[in-house]
Amino acid sequence: MQLLVSPSTIEEAKHSVAADIIDVKKPSEGSLGANFPWVIREIKTLVAKPLSAAIGDFDYKPGGAALAAYGAACAGADFIKIGLAFEGQEKARDVISAVVRAVKEEFPEKFVVIAAYSDYQRMHSISPFDMAPIAAECGADFAMVDTGIKDRQSTFAFMDEETLRTFTNTNEELGLGTALAGAFRFEDIDALKRINPDIIGVRGMVCGGDRNATVREDLIQAALAMIR
Repeated sequence: MQLLVSPSTIEEAKHSVAADIIDVKKPSEGSLGANFPWVIREIKTLVAKPLSAAIGDFDYKPGGAALAAYGAACAGADFIKIGLAFEGQEKARDVISAVVRAVKEEFPEKFVVIAAYSDYQRMHSISPFDMAPIAAECGADFAMVDTGIKDRQSTFAFMDEETLRTFTNTNEELGLGTALAGAFRFEDIDALKRINPDIIGVRGMVCGGDRNATVREDLIQAALAMIR
């Protein structure tokens, strides 16, 4: 299980180098808010770790999603991550296939991460269980769960340990990796280890509990020690 940490600035990224994966996003623009391409590029030059980049919580806009995904890949992201903030399996297929093609045609070695939301019912968006088979069919690499509305409610408030374990096992059967995120706390780590996704994504946990605070290197080290 790898630890992904989401700094929001270049300065924060410098304090996040202990993490397994550095995730570039802009929390002020949403759960999976996109940061600027020049921020991705600069962090890529500073940090000798795999780099993830969120491209946004997307409505049904296959063209916009494809272009954003291509831009993130060109800027240096190794993992390109999109959130599906809409309902409908056919619409999801359109967006996922466009994103996968945009990345994989030129960068086959890069990873495409498709995220749905644990709180999909209040988001009025596609269920993670409906998203994952489509992601696999379209050639994505990871299926992800995150919270869409950031009100400090954890993914565990909407999907319990058994449900998340089923999601992880189903993804493995589909040939997908699993990434889990969403207001996780240190006390969730034991459950996450039992679920055993490939990646857990955190920000608030390593900011002292407030995702709008600053990433702390000591808390990253503490999380890694618990995971290992």
